[in-house]
Amino acid sequence: MAQQFVQTQIKGDKVVLFIKPTCSYCVMAKDVLSKYKFKPGHLDCIDISGRGDMDNMQDYFLELTGARTVPRVFIGEVCVGGGSDVAALHKSGKLETMLQSIGALQ
Repeated sequence: MAQQFVQTQIKGDKVVLFIKPTCSYCVMAKDVLSKYKFKPGHLDCIDISGRGDMDNMQDYFLELTGARTVPRVFIGEVCVGGGSDVAALHKSGKLETMLQSIGALQ
């Protein structure tokens, strides 16, 4: 069930963050992404902290991405990592190119 939920969420040309609101790296990823103007419906932030299948979801993140920590940030169907990774991509200028390549920006 957790696998199906994650796969359904990351399909298509959008950015999806799986987060826990109290996590400082999740806040970092959201702050970085807030600097960009997304088309409506192209940025989803999913709080997994209250979900009954949270542990299963994080186990699936490990299988899918090599890490079970949050945030897990997907651009299209590709995981780009967590908060520090998103910040580094932004600083290098690569994040904007990635967001443009999936047509997520206005």
